[in-house]
Amino acid sequence: MPHVPIPAEKIILALDLPTAAQALDLVRQLQPRLVRAKVGAALFAEEGAGFIRALNQLGLRVFLDLKLHDIPSVVESAARSVSQLGVEFLTVHLSGGEAMVRAALAGARSGGTTRILGVTVLSSLDARVCEQIGFADPPEAAVLRLARLGSAAGVDGVVASAREARALRSTLPKSVLIVTPGIRSAGAPAGDQARTATPSEAIDAGADMLVVGRPVTAAPDPVAAFRSLVEVADK
Repeated sequence: MPHVPIPAEKIILALDLPTAAQALDLVRQLQPRLVRAKVGAALFAEEGAGFIRALNQLGLRVFLDLKLHDIPSVVESAARSVSQLGVEFLTVHLSGGEAMVRAALAGARSGGTTRILGVTVLSSLDARVCEQIGFADPPEAAVLRLARLGSAAGVDGVVASAREARALRSTLPKSVLIVTPGIRSAGAPAGDQARTATPSEAIDAGADMLVVGRPVTAAPDPVAAFRSLVEVADK
């Protein structure tokens, strides 16, 4: 990862590892610099609520990336249960519609202090796939349309690729967080991501937080990779 002046508070490490034991081992190696960690559906399904509690006990702020998309009553119940785990952020798909998003917010706020992030268009989707699944507009336009829906419903933030961050920052209220996945160092393979950006590009475009996964977790030396990302801010 390049040396860029990014405060550690802006980085969310995606713990996309096979087991909780591996994830917790990495977390311990990265402390105290590591502030936030993302847990995806695969690891949560494997390890469950106990893993979230273990991360909380280590002082981490947890982003539970479940991307809920269901009828409003089911999403509300799920959000309430997640909030009781002490999770900082929970994701829902904005394509579920305003009623579903409002239900997620109601559930999260009745159960605790969890904030809801609305997923716009997955960073793995390009224009061809968006057309395949019936989007009437290209990814950039679809992101803005869904983000406006989420903002009107009251979401705490939106998830979109860094390529849309500048347009989102000029469109959304400043109180709405912009969280960007698909972060890669210059020249690094994109993997299964279609819309990527470097850390500095994302910050310059207006992103509030960056989700960084494989550039750290798949690096030969994950600790060095993470430290190189935040060391300028630490000096």
